[in-house]
Amino acid sequence: VQLQASGGGLVQAGDSLRLSCAASGRTFGSLAMGWFRQAPGKEREFVAHISANGGYTYYADSVKGRFTISRDNAKNTMELQMNSLKPEDTAVYYCGIRLRSGLGFSKQDYDHWGQGTQVTVSS
Repeated sequence: VQLQASGGGLVQAGDSLRLSCAASGRTFGSLAMGWFRQAPGKEREFVAHISANGGYTYYADSVKGRFTISRDNAKNTMELQMNSLKPEDTAVYYCGIRLRSGLGFSKQDYDHWGQGTQVTVSS
């Protein structure tokens, strides 16, 4: 499975962005996925998780109520709608896919990653 993240950019605090992750591979619809982010000098941290069929989602407390994760298995894509962006959301955002069954809330739970897309939020 190969992943390609896109949609990042430079925005002002309070603005919105929509990130997309395109996946190759016929098993996309049977695999859980997630978004993580990594700010300079910090560890990669969990942002959001979505189950294989999209029926279950889970968010980090820092983004709950502002970000929405979704997926379209027919198109092999996953998205992250980010609203009310804050300067502390500035980071490189990565999409990941989990080849094993079950949920995944840490980077060790994911097996393949996209290349990352930069999100910068100015105050």
